[in-house]
Amino acid sequence: MNGIKPSWNNIIFVVSAPSGAGKTTLCDKLQKEFKDIHYAITATTRAPRGDEVDGKSYYFMTMKDFEEKLAAGGFIESAIVHGNRYGSPKGPVVAALEDGCDVLMNLDVQGAAAVRQCIANAPEGDPLKRTLVDIFVVPPSTEVLRNRLVVRGTDSLETIEKRMKQAREEIAHWKEYKYMVVNDDLAEAYDHMRAIILAERHRNVNRREEYHG
Repeated sequence: MNGIKPSWNNIIFVVSAPSGAGKTTLCDKLQKEFKDIHYAITATTRAPRGDEVDGKSYYFMTMKDFEEKLAAGGFIESAIVHGNRYGSPKGPVVAALEDGCDVLMNLDVQGAAAVRQCIANAPEGDPLKRTLVDIFVVPPSTEVLRNRLVVRGTDSLETIEKRMKQAREEIAHWKEYKYMVVNDDLAEAYDHMRAIILAERHRNVNRREEYHG
């Protein structure tokens, strides 16, 4: 027996969370460990924060350029959050899927819902017609979330209150996701995230085996 060689169909992993729950940090850690996953960079019309880099953290675009690309069908999903536009450029995601890569998408609740709809509506044979695994990251409590936003120091108290209101609305959607990860301890939350990636890749429904006896 020469052994069994497992493989899997491409998977689109969508990670959502209220602002400050830690999804970007967790996605960055996944990206560093799983080199074979394409990290879908989001485009936005908001200004860069801190040390964010164009083309790495986000694609920073003017409102005019974003709306032109949107009108041309260049986004898989798009949404307006806190007065700014966000969207997932379609080209890089389709290219990654055609190359046989899984895709990791860091999206808010609106974006995740749009991706679900996009995949559901995609015709058979479309590169976007892939298995979707969605994960919702939550803080242990809203009080902890508020403290994180204050400590982060990037927003005014007025903005933090707006984000908290938005967070409560987003958390109400947790049942729409296949998995929930509570980010109380970052290392433990990351262990749960990577376990989901590994388990989904080896689910029988996705697995194809080549046996050479």
